Amino acid sequence: MNYTNAHVRRQDRLLDETEALRLLRTGEYGVLSMQSEGGGGYGVPLNFAWDGHRALYVHCALEGRKLRCLAACNRVSFCVVGATQVVSAKFTTGYESIVLDCTAHLGLSEEERLRALEHLLDKYSPADKTAGLKYAHASVHRTELIRLEIEFWSGKTKRVAPPQP
Repeated sequence: MNYTNAHVRRQDRLLDETEALRLLRTGEYGVLSMQSEGGGGYGVPLNFAWDGHRALYVHCALEGRKLRCLAACNRVSFCVVGATQVVSAKFTTGYESIVLDCTAHLGLSEEERLRALEHLLDKYSPADKTAGLKYAHASVHRTELIRLEIEFWSGKTKRVAPPQP
């Protein structure tokens, strides 16, 4: 997992790696961008969980547009946006975001699929993990899990102070 901001145009707005890791760990959702069938692009917001190493996991139904897109081209981008703050009087927005270049993997083993569901439970339902694990075991056969292997990623931020009264 190579964190590099070398290609970020605004070098004065780099998000340091520590803050980027925090956003990767705690971001509520991300947008998966793929090549659409027949050309064009397709982006969809998704819950995700990071495995703490070099992969993100997302889940979906066993069929659909997302899976058709990934079957045709498994090179994808995933973007997580953290805190934002519109400052109307300054005509700007404060933000933090990370963009990840990934390779999507389908057809995971049942063991990895259950581990992915556990990562999602740890992130989104830690207080209900026992019940969640029962649900995961009962529904793993009707849930597709996708591993997004992170190749390169970068982060950007713009911090703005609100106008003084």
